[in-house]
Amino acid sequence: MLLDRVIVCLDVDAGRVVKGVRFRALRDMGDPVELAVRYEAEGADEIVFLDVSASAQGRRAMLDAITRTAERLFIPLTVGGGISRTDDIARLLRAGADKVAVNTAAVRRPELLEEAAVRFGSQCVVASIDARLEPGPGPASDGDSAPARPGDPRTRPVYRVYTHGGRTPTGREAVAWGVECAHRGAGELLLTSIDRDGTREGFDLDLTGAVARRVSVPVIASGGAGGARHFLDAFRTARASAALAAGIFHEGVITVGDVKKALASAGLPVRLAV
Repeated sequence: MLLDRVIVCLDVDAGRVVKGVRFRALRDMGDPVELAVRYEAEGADEIVFLDVSASAQGRRAMLDAITRTAERLFIPLTVGGGISRTDDIARLLRAGADKVAVNTAAVRRPELLEEAAVRFGSQCVVASIDARLEPGPGPASDGDSAPARPGDPRTRPVYRVYTHGGRTPTGREAVAWGVECAHRGAGELLLTSIDRDGTREGFDLDLTGAVARRVSVPVIASGGAGGARHFLDAFRTARASAALAAGIFHEGVITVGDVKKALASAGLPVRLAV
């Protein structure tokens, strides 16, 4: 039986863990190594280490911080940020990463996912997708000037993909992009709602569910966790294989162990800390 996973995200900037709201107003949360070790002890199933400014600043992820973190962990470590080619992925795997998350570079050149899957195996390749809900495209430009009616698919809000740490719109539709990523060889999708990030209002179940129903690879729900109930919703309602959070754990709102116990009490298959 596959277990539902609880993942802790370490957003790292200049060697320190940071957290904000909707990718803005970042605050210092501590040292990545210390936090990773603590969350492993609490029962986290994986750690995701994201260098949040690497792509925006056009540099590679910080290998020293990654290596120091990997040396202390026994649970899987996923690393993302500053990746532009397969050699960058190889460098992160050699530094101790178990999986590598690719966002901006994959949108820019989707073939990178295929190349990485062939060279390292799909199990190492995570497609990281940052999405925001936006108004629909409006009436079609094919000469149809009839006013749109309620429910017209031309005006329905859609989830759009953003890159460079949520700074750059791409025009890509998130669900279709998630399907393409899986087809191109990504072994897992890390799906983050920019609208929900840091709000503690709950995961975007519509976004997560729409992608999870269309792909055969695991989907990680990210953005908006505020308590154990939100994790339960992600697994039961949206069919996520894993759910990720950061701020609620960094600030002590709830512990990883408490989330896992609540999920186990609700009958979900989870790994409890010994």
